[in-house]
Amino acid sequence: MRPPARRLALPALLWLLAGSLGSALVSEDTKKEAKPSQNLDKSGRLRRNDLDLKRIVFVIQSQRNSFHAKRAEQLKESILTQASALSQETPSVVLLHELGKLEGAWTILPLLPHFSLTYSRNSSWIFFCEEETRIQIPRLVETLRRYDPSKEWFLGKALHDEESTIIHHYAFSENPSVFKYPDFAAGWALSLPLVNKLTERLKSDSLKSDFTIDLKHEIALYIWDKGGGPPLTPVPELCADDAGGPHCATTFHAFLPLCGNPVKKEDIFVAVKTCKKFHGDRIPVVKQTWAAQAGLLEYYSDHADSSIPTVDLGVPNTDRGHCGKTFAILGRFLNRSRDRVPWLVIVDDDTLISISRLQHLLSCYEASEPVFLGERYGYGLGTGGYSYITGGGGMVFSREAIRRLLASKCRCYSDDAPDDMVLGMCFSGLGVPVTHSALFHQARPVDYPKEYLAHQVPISFHKHWNVDPAEVYFTWLASPEEGGAKQEARARFPEEL
Repeated sequence: MRPPARRLALPALLWLLAGSLGSALVSEDTKKEAKPSQNLDKSGRLRRNDLDLKRIVFVIQSQRNSFHAKRAEQLKESILTQASALSQETPSVVLLHELGKLEGAWTILPLLPHFSLTYSRNSSWIFFCEEETRIQIPRLVETLRRYDPSKEWFLGKALHDEESTIIHHYAFSENPSVFKYPDFAAGWALSLPLVNKLTERLKSDSLKSDFTIDLKHEIALYIWDKGGGPPLTPVPELCADDAGGPHCATTFHAFLPLCGNPVKKEDIFVAVKTCKKFHGDRIPVVKQTWAAQAGLLEYYSDHADSSIPTVDLGVPNTDRGHCGKTFAILGRFLNRSRDRVPWLVIVDDDTLISISRLQHLLSCYEASEPVFLGERYGYGLGTGGYSYITGGGGMVFSREAIRRLLASKCRCYSDDAPDDMVLGMCFSGLGVPVTHSALFHQARPVDYPKEYLAHQVPISFHKHWNVDPAEVYFTWLASPEEGGAKQEARARFPEEL
């Protein structure tokens, strides 16, 4: 499948969602606010729904990479151990990456027919969570008992946009806060009647071939169906911070992982893509912020400038895509005989990144494995497409991943093809998984909900548009030694695993 030219296309699930629909949603919420089931007994007291643990199917949104698969297995073991301690029948615990080889399994919606067929007879809820979600099983069961499982429920911790944002294609631009979508870190749940309804809808309204950018927002849009389906019901017991509280059924273990010693900065080669027209404004920002952290760094341009210095790869600059430049960088990295640096990071000249945090994160990955790491997007996943790492937040490659890529015949179809999408297509064909980390960001901090960033120790952000990039760096990414003020104060990294 040839990727399309880079564009700001509205995904098929989003294109109708603008200000007028936001007004409709406000009206809908006013008329009918979703509430837990109010089943009353003869005395008028609330009667809770009977719910056995075995009627909850746990789906861990796991990944194929060995580090992530291990973390998911540990969470599965925790769930089963708690079930055993409660002397309850063992619930079903599903690891998402083990559900066949469907490329788009991580987008959830293509799997709903499987969940409907497999679990609708003997289950009431599908509960989704991330690898680092921590679950108090007794509290979760008590929480779900408040909701009538015979009805259509979409439960979660609610996030909302504070201003219209490019990553949601400016949906609900008149009132961005009106639309609620789940924070996956806290866990989220679908009742089986809703799963069954969505499955029937998928039979006649198949998923369109388009972009998957922010899955949690897009799933909420699909379920809401322009008012034809339920909006997200906020559940206060689903929490996404470490501290949580006595009421929390879930918490999220927010930390920057450390698996042994941090990777040495000399083992990470950083390649900055730039061009002559940005030498004067973007490169100074790189040098004033994060460049000093890097042990090995080169600037790749269409013009050799000894004052920076830049390397002219002999690839003309293009207004979009940059595939030719990126593959030239990959070839140059692999063919250097004087060193065997295990990791390569390719960033744009307007990417802001913390190299010290990346050193910690990479300690949990094996450079001997084919690793392609960053923020994951998708193209055409409803119709056999592929996942890819979006370039703006930074693309991380192990040497082994590059070796396999360049040993194949997969290349750019033109110099201005979208490099990140071509790489995703190539690695998909090679069977190399795209590994997602939510700590990389394609956009600016203002483009994400504050509550979402509150449980992160971010590694990167992207774009200088309408922000002071130095302020962004020193607020969100800098270490205390560099004058960083915000994220390090949370004292949540590193944590050894």
